Amino acid sequence: MSAARPGWPATPQSLLREDVLALAPYHVADATGLVKLDAMENPYPLPGDLAAEIGALAAGAAINRYPAPDARALKAAIRAALAVPANCDILLGNGSDEIIQLLALAVARPGAAIASIDPTFVMFRMIATFTGLRYVSCPLRADFTLDVEAVEAMLERERPALMFLATPNNPTGNAFARADVERIARAAPGLLVIDEAYYAFGDASFLDLAAALPNVLVMRTFSKLGMAGLRLGFLVGAAQWLGQIDKLRLPYNINVLTQLAATRLLERYADLAAQASTLRGERERLAAALRALPEVEVFDSEANFLLLRVARPAELFDGLRQRGVLIKNVSGAHRLLAGCLRATVGTPGENVRLLAALQAALAA
Repeated sequence: MSAARPGWPATPQSLLREDVLALAPYHVADATGLVKLDAMENPYPLPGDLAAEIGALAAGAAINRYPAPDARALKAAIRAALAVPANCDILLGNGSDEIIQLLALAVARPGAAIASIDPTFVMFRMIATFTGLRYVSCPLRADFTLDVEAVEAMLERERPALMFLATPNNPTGNAFARADVERIARAAPGLLVIDEAYYAFGDASFLDLAAALPNVLVMRTFSKLGMAGLRLGFLVGAAQWLGQIDKLRLPYNINVLTQLAATRLLERYADLAAQASTLRGERERLAAALRALPEVEVFDSEANFLLLRVARPAELFDGLRQRGVLIKNVSGAHRLLAGCLRATVGTPGENVRLLAALQAALAA
């Protein structure tokens, strides 16, 4: 029997990158038995006739075959439903997370940086780490608005290859002024990716900017619009960029069922838009009711969630969970979020449950 080799058997500590070992996994809370208001999902099921159509499509799907590699029919449905500019191409991803990762991989030269603002979507920072890139950021002002001069200074100082700007922003919920976004686009030394995950719940879009400026790409997801279970995101921009990024996309990344179901859902886009409009109305009603509660500050939102500031965030989060309602405690995510909780806008009944549970927890 041969002698054991030095360093054998291998361990994670001996093989994996130190920054990977130091990472905390992305945590998804168990929502079993709870009113689930933690993940910005659309709470409404599909209309009955549309659900039946999707069921028939799934029953007839050729799941024994690989999906269409270019998802041509789905791209055409996206272009038609969302008025994608004619001079822009479309890249599909398994949710927007995969698109963020593809973009990061594409620019991952030694010493390259990804930039964003803070606080914002946590995956920008996490995927920068995954791909070995530096992550640099510029804090928002205390009221969560953009400090454009500070962002411009960061871009000049750090020269990032890629910048992500989410508007409406997660977890703050606010959208950024068009003039500010355009200034950042023109100051960016590399690509600016505008993340419009919550576009259906606000009043502004930058698809036209992707058509006008060659360094601007717009990223969206259908997860907030009622398709979270299908995992579908897309990127819009100039063919010169998307053609290169597409080289890094793994084959068949959009499965057969997602392609079929999403294509049909987008042909009925008006139904999804109507649900988004209903949620916008519920958001305003919920915000007004929350503002009437003592010790609760509610921030304006153009997304399908509300950010709250309270005196006892951990205690209130636990109190809500004990009363059957799950939201998100973001108070430790960034210094500007101290005391903050984030609640998805639900159905009228779910929102009533949230309000009653919060009132009880505040009084406890």
